[in-house]
Amino acid sequence: MSPILRVGVLASGRGSNLQALLDAGTRLDYPARVVVVVSDREDARALERATAAGVTALFLNPKDHGARTAYEAVLTKTLERHDVGLVCLAGFMRLLTPVFVRVWQGRLMNIHPSLLPAFPGLHAQRQALDHGVTVAGATVHFVDEGVDTGPIVLQAAVPVQATDTEETLAARILVEEHRIYPEAVRLFAEGRLHVAGRKVSIR
Repeated sequence: MSPILRVGVLASGRGSNLQALLDAGTRLDYPARVVVVVSDREDARALERATAAGVTALFLNPKDHGARTAYEAVLTKTLERHDVGLVCLAGFMRLLTPVFVRVWQGRLMNIHPSLLPAFPGLHAQRQALDHGVTVAGATVHFVDEGVDTGPIVLQAAVPVQATDTEETLAARILVEEHRIYPEAVRLFAEGRLHVAGRKVSIR
């Protein structure tokens, strides 16, 4: 049996995608476990979720470290101290510098509430409604030095309804986020993801 992949999660808010990863990790057949959750916000619900699951929960205050690179150096040391093999962003609202991204290249994932490359950045659901698309969705991708521009691992489509608001569309997309993020982590843990340029193939 392959060793269990140790996952570190960076989160700033409510942590619903973190919860999906925590829940997946309770299954005996799941090859990954969240071992540490780090937040840049002391009141992040994600820290409560981690604590409730018996997972190390840490608040690292950016104001204590000055420059972004100094803060990220502490992040990296924290993740390495917990022997993390994959870092998952789950609503982490800080832009990461190229230095951090390069350290974790190929071991850094994010989930975004759109069918990338459409509607990167903030308020993706609002962007989708403003553009009148008929299909929205969610994307798990490896993080590169751009904003939501990294190689795509998995996607899930969500039909846009005529009566949708930003909130109702976001809620339906979130259901798919909770499904595909744990699956992407599973594929990574099983060594089944191969990245060639911008393309990710699943073995």
